[in-house]
Amino acid sequence: MLPTLLALLASYLLGSVPFGLVMARLIKGVDLREVGSGNIGATNAMRVLGKPLGLVAFLLDFGKGLVPTLFLSKYAADLNVHTPLLAESLCGVAAVVGHCFPIYLKFRGGKGVATGCGAIVGIEPMVFVASGLVWVALLGALRMVSLASIAMGLAFPIVAAWLVPGAPAFAGACALLTVLVLVRHRANIARIRAGTEPRIGAKPSI
Repeated sequence: MLPTLLALLASYLLGSVPFGLVMARLIKGVDLREVGSGNIGATNAMRVLGKPLGLVAFLLDFGKGLVPTLFLSKYAADLNVHTPLLAESLCGVAAVVGHCFPIYLKFRGGKGVATGCGAIVGIEPMVFVASGLVWVALLGALRMVSLASIAMGLAFPIVAAWLVPGAPAFAGACALLTVLVLVRHRANIARIRAGTEPRIGAKPSI
């Protein structure tokens, strides 16, 4: 029991590390929470730091989900005895919860998309690939990162249940990720409904 609890705690604490925020402070001397969208995630880091460093921030956030599912879950592997992929799924969810509600930032974190993608890749990469196609299609058609991310989040549990039918814990974890994505995108959803959500390439209003 203790190794399992420690694995989940380690997954949460790793997920809580605000890599984009740290990079912005060290490189630009700015607080991501006070510029751009105010979000600490990779998308806002890319706006502030530029695409190359923004990609680094994305990969670090992605890794926060990948490492727990691939490695930390090994310490909780006993959970898989009766429920396949339960350990990996719980560690992945713990990492995403850490990113969304980080203890280091008074539980005010990012939106969980990059970290959730990393967790899913660590468990079943094809679920990420299939759901990622939804993201690409929506982004190309409507040029809204937020809407594409929300659509991808909605696709996660559907694709997981389809591609990995023998692992209900994984599909359930993907459903939890969907809920987190929707909750953390509440403001974006309100702007989308109001028609004020910014699009890629659109000129900012003065």
